[in-house]
Amino acid sequence: MIRYIGAALLLLLSGIVCRDDATAAVHIFDGRNPVTFNSPAWASRPVPEKAAEMFESDMTDVTGLYPLRVDRTEAAIRIYNLSAITETETDELRAADIDLSELRGRSDAFCLKVHDGKLYAVGADDRGTAYAILEISRLAGVSPWVWWNDSRSLRRDDIELPDDYVSYQSPSVEYRGIFLNDEDWSLQPWSWRTFEKDQEPGTIGARTYKEIFKLLLRLRANIIWPAMHPSTKPFYFVAGAKETADSFGIAIGTSHCEPLMRNNVGEWKESERGPYNYITNRASVVDYWSERLMEAGGYENIYTIGMRGIHDGYMEGVKTMDERVAALRDVISDQRSLLRQYVDTAVTSVPQIFIPYKEVLEIMDNGLEIPEDVTLVWCDDNYGHISRLSDSIQQQRKGGAGIYYHLSYWGRPHDYLWLGTTQPGLVYKEMSNAYCHNARKIWIANVHDLKTSSYPLELFLDMAWDIDAVKSIGVGEHLALWLEREFGEAAGTALMAVMYEYYRLGNIRRPEHTGWSQVELNRKIYPRGRSQVGDTDFSFTEFGGEADRYLEAYDSIILKVNEIEAAVRPERHDTYFAQMKYPVSAAGLMARKMLEAQRARSYAMGQSDASLWGRDSLMFQACARSMDAYQKIRRLTAFYNDSLAAGKWKHSMCMNPRDLCVFNPPVLPVGLTEEEIMRYLSPANLKVNSSSIVGFGPSTGWTARNGDSYDSATFSPAPVFMLGHSMNAVPLPKGESLMFDFDVDSDGKAYLLTALIPTQPTDNGELRIAISIDGGERQTVSIREKGRTDRWKENVLRNQARVTTAHDLKKGRHRIAVTALDDNIILDQLMLDSKKDRKFYVVPVSPSRPR
Repeated sequence: MIRYIGAALLLLLSGIVCRDDATAAVHIFDGRNPVTFNSPAWASRPVPEKAAEMFESDMTDVTGLYPLRVDRTEAAIRIYNLSAITETETDELRAADIDLSELRGRSDAFCLKVHDGKLYAVGADDRGTAYAILEISRLAGVSPWVWWNDSRSLRRDDIELPDDYVSYQSPSVEYRGIFLNDEDWSLQPWSWRTFEKDQEPGTIGARTYKEIFKLLLRLRANIIWPAMHPSTKPFYFVAGAKETADSFGIAIGTSHCEPLMRNNVGEWKESERGPYNYITNRASVVDYWSERLMEAGGYENIYTIGMRGIHDGYMEGVKTMDERVAALRDVISDQRSLLRQYVDTAVTSVPQIFIPYKEVLEIMDNGLEIPEDVTLVWCDDNYGHISRLSDSIQQQRKGGAGIYYHLSYWGRPHDYLWLGTTQPGLVYKEMSNAYCHNARKIWIANVHDLKTSSYPLELFLDMAWDIDAVKSIGVGEHLALWLEREFGEAAGTALMAVMYEYYRLGNIRRPEHTGWSQVELNRKIYPRGRSQVGDTDFSFTEFGGEADRYLEAYDSIILKVNEIEAAVRPERHDTYFAQMKYPVSAAGLMARKMLEAQRARSYAMGQSDASLWGRDSLMFQACARSMDAYQKIRRLTAFYNDSLAAGKWKHSMCMNPRDLCVFNPPVLPVGLTEEEIMRYLSPANLKVNSSSIVGFGPSTGWTARNGDSYDSATFSPAPVFMLGHSMNAVPLPKGESLMFDFDVDSDGKAYLLTALIPTQPTDNGELRIAISIDGGERQTVSIREKGRTDRWKENVLRNQARVTTAHDLKKGRHRIAVTALDDNIILDQLMLDSKKDRKFYVVPVSPSRPR
């Protein structure tokens, strides 16, 4: 039974408040008779009709009975579309006391209301009507991921709502969607090799896009930037793809390097058109844009303007900053003339976006003016930290602003295209801040694979749909409810602690970054521009062995994931493997592979001394553990591709995207046979010298604190749950301070390490903090890093920006004050140490616990 009281997840995520005193109820399904709903005149309108077909499938799964389309007067669910409504229907809605003024003029809005024993579903337009229909599926327990994650619906004995149930919903952000990017090792090969075998290689076919559009409709998203890599067939070359998007109400846009709906890497043929150079080959470039506008103009599009290179590179033909500014100014003028000619003579009414990504932001800062009606789409630094937001003047622009945000990335210093470890707290903090800066026109999430990005993507889109609904429950509760919906109450509750650790450990170091290697380096020095795997900064000796403690933490959640599976209904086991067992196990095994290989190499130092003959056994044990972890990753991935959901996802999971060094077999001092690996993995040989962390306090020569364990503050701190190594990092408003009391056991020099979230100055200013002890002179330090400096690379790979200040201290208690001198300062951890060059990686303090 799903009731108003018992459906906490579904109702809260819908912005509905549960009541404990709800007694009277209306049955949508009574356990005996099929669900009934009306199919009015809008049945010929494709978007709500697609939703109705999905709803029929959902109700069949949930109730076991195929729902019936009946006359409106006989229907338990009565559906209305204000964009195709009669006077009679309008009177019926007024009689049901539905406030039409809450819906009219609000794109995508809808209302669900119980009145006189019936459920009224009213959409402001076609998409709003579709959302209303699919909201009923949500209330019945259907996951938006029913197809993509095989999240099969659980059978219900009945479906009921309280007799006073009502929900009015409308989007916080006008356009909400995804950019399918870096698809080469997941979505694309799965599409043409498994799901649509009749397609030519490299094709993401219309049937694949249809399933993507279904998911977007369920997630209340309404725009896509299609896949566009060189290995992928261009979207406009895929028969039926654009028509399919239109039938699901999905608008089409293009990325930062694809102006006017063109997919340059697959469509620009230099042998036919000459160089993609606006300066020397302007006529050919303009013709190229014109051709697409003539083809695309009849659909709902959002047009990217501006120009970069063919694919994520600098614009050709310009060298100086003045030349870049002048060229882009002319490009935009030409593009708007084309939009006026082929789309709408009132060009200011044509949806247009300008994306100041990478070097384009610098061009804009140097005088490039963007027309007032064009939406500025700000970007993050590719690692989740938004680089710029609209200032007070820009926030008044007619075109508004939006965000292009990465949940996965290909590029320097290193890709993360395997597992989804972006912290929910980071998504929540950055997108909340963007919304507060009036970035409310368009939000686009960069995803390489829908399955691995499932939760953070849904969080992102839920915030875009209703920023207040997510804010009201908090990101921790949002995740807890998501887990309960996907895996049931018992398993979901237990999994919250697992996912807490998964996001903590993955933030300390993403699995893709555990090799301490980089990409896009100088090719004259590094073959293919890639450095080799090297030793990590984790210590096997400092703080009682932080490397082993890191591995033990992963082992613990792998064990828990395996234990919790027993509480998951059998029909959800495929979902559980893809969303829990594979990412948690693979992340832990990657850490094991790397750190055990490092341990093995540490025993093979080449010296000849008394330890020589006892060293081999420990070295072989470490080699065996490392190689075993690598082989387990291979087996897990083989199961994902070959057995999961009876082979439905074959070719979708790649454990070594781009064949980067970090994914290779471990770098070991000696190779072992299979028999040796098994022998050294026997219980007698699996003991690792590891101990719990040494005590905190002055006797150890250091002491550490999380930012949320402050002793006093000049403001009311609001820590961000599941953000930072501490998992509860604290934003400091400009001019405000946090104070911490530390004990020092002797006179002398002390070194304070201050760890912060590696944010960007969204106001193009500075990122400074001031450190003072006992009210003394302030030391000012900055964490701002322009461009792609070595320090910036270290910060985003560590997911912390660290600064160290030196202080002369007397024995006794001292008060440290950390003051934000600029906006966007978020404090994660502190460590006071008497040893200047201590070699370690993780600040040795227990994380803040879930609450």
